[in-house]
Amino acid sequence: MSRVVVFGAGSWGTAFSIVLADAGNDVTIWGRRPEVCECINASHENVDYHPGIILPETITATHDPEKAAAGADLVVLSTPSQSLRENLTEWAEVIPDDAVLVSLMKGVELHTLKRMSEVIAEVTGAGPERIAVVTGPNLSGEIARREPAASVVACADEEVARRVQDTCHSRAFRPYRSTDVVGCELGGAYKNVVALCVGMAAGLGFGDNTKASLITRGLAETARLAMALDADPITLMGLAGLGDLVATCSSPLSRNRRFGEKLGQGLSTEQIVASTRQVAEGAKSCSSIRELARRTGVDAPIAQHIDAVVKGEIGARDMMSAFVERETKAERD
Repeated sequence: MSRVVVFGAGSWGTAFSIVLADAGNDVTIWGRRPEVCECINASHENVDYHPGIILPETITATHDPEKAAAGADLVVLSTPSQSLRENLTEWAEVIPDDAVLVSLMKGVELHTLKRMSEVIAEVTGAGPERIAVVTGPNLSGEIARREPAASVVACADEEVARRVQDTCHSRAFRPYRSTDVVGCELGGAYKNVVALCVGMAAGLGFGDNTKASLITRGLAETARLAMALDADPITLMGLAGLGDLVATCSSPLSRNRRFGEKLGQGLSTEQIVASTRQVAEGAKSCSSIRELARRTGVDAPIAQHIDAVVKGEIGARDMMSAFVERETKAERD
């Protein structure tokens, strides 16, 4: 049994807490809102995000970050990617010096263009051997219902990856391990942008040929950027790449796909944001991914056009026309 703290009582933080508890760990969830923590402790349920799902008794919750982190072997971070730096700056001083830091987030920080593991290293001073990421086709509602799923645990130190892997291997959750942190993080971040694009196609009424074409070219675009940043292209063929991409682009449970559908139906970004409290990471990270590709010299038409639609510079139908009208080339190019 490990002592684990999960910073974040949202959909994915709560679902992954169930995985950790099912794997035999003592889990504390830190929640931003005291009333959510009180509900978890009183009724073993997070009614805001997973109503009707009873949490294991080994899960407790607190609004006090010092109490949450005390004695933790693993510190799991599950916040919106663009607020990680601010939150982690507040939590860093209470995190045990020997704890492994595990990122569940899928995004690239605006302005700095840093991946989440890089933000964690910068804020906490932790070395790469203490930072791991968990990523893959993990729609939180299905994970919380304990439907069978697989994922990837990545860390530069394979023994630490193995340790985290063992900590979250439950009866319904099968983790694989990797040392390719860059490839895993970029696959997780980029698929959200591609899911916005596929959602727009669905919102415009286009069918499976269009969606399959966008998924495939989105994977190629992701792989180009990942390889330019020294990632292993094979990573993008696995759970952290193709697996996550298919799940996020295909499922009605995907926030990014739903967000894209609404853009395709003609709603503005501001209107969509005002109608939901849940974050679509792709809408936040598309700008930073577009800029990261530009600085790296990688052609990224999907990221470029999605960013323009999210900002209201072009419409979804104009975006689809622009894709088809691009100059023809060999597929490997």
